Amino acid sequence: MSFDLPALNKLSVADFTGAAGPLYEHSPWIAERAAAARPFASVEAMHRELVSVVARAAPAEQVGLIAAHPDLAGKLALAGGLTADSTAEQKTARLDRLSPEDFARITALNDAYRAKFGFPFVICVRDHTQAGIFEAFERRVASDRATEIETALAQIARIGWHRLRALVGAA
Repeated sequence: MSFDLPALNKLSVADFTGAAGPLYEHSPWIAERAAAARPFASVEAMHRELVSVVARAAPAEQVGLIAAHPDLAGKLALAGGLTADSTAEQKTARLDRLSPEDFARITALNDAYRAKFGFPFVICVRDHTQAGIFEAFERRVASDRATEIETALAQIARIGWHRLRALVGAA
């Protein structure tokens, strides 16, 4: 469903949360908190507020937001259990059509990353090629946890931006 910004601004908090909640994977609390800042003057202003809500969240909430994301080309994707947005996003990078070798590689990277950091690797696949995703994955698995939390939240902001633009028909 698509909305224009004036319509989003006029929704009740519950309806706004229902409409904008999916912008952040299984984390409607972000939209619910951002609703208090309405009316938004622009899509960019709405996005800034959503990002600000995440920045002001407790560290455990931030990690929970990261953890709410699925593994790339993981078991949930294979079982058809991703959200519609995640399914479409992973398809843009052809993660649904990996060779057996690349599938084994991404599975090993997913496992190593999750074992090290305690949450899944998150990247805005719409901003990357499949090769770029693998390169970032291999580089970031060597990072430290604080840097990865910061990087994952920045990637989630990019995902949210793309989803917001689709929600308001600006994609």
